[in-house]
Amino acid sequence: MSLKSLLKKGTDVLQDPRVAKVLQDPRVMKAVAKGFEIKGKVQQEFEQRVEHLADSLNLATKAEVRELKRTIRKLERDLKKSGGDANAS
Repeated sequence: MSLKSLLKKGTDVLQDPRVAKVLQDPRVMKAVAKGFEIKGKVQQEFEQRVEHLADSLNLATKAEVRELKRTIRKLERDLKKSGGDANAS
């Protein structure tokens, strides 16, 4: 099943009046909110464990690579502003 057809089915389900009525039930909304909360906690725990593993294996984490890219872009901008050109030497 393609993503497009899956999204279409999801949209159709959400537009069903019976589903809308169920979603208005505070107990259902509380359960949905709890599900999102649990998902967030699990994801955070997983990311912490991956980061710890990467650190113990001396590997760069996604956050470290992102920060490095940001620093490189800033240095490139600063170099352009100063009028310097790396090829001029």
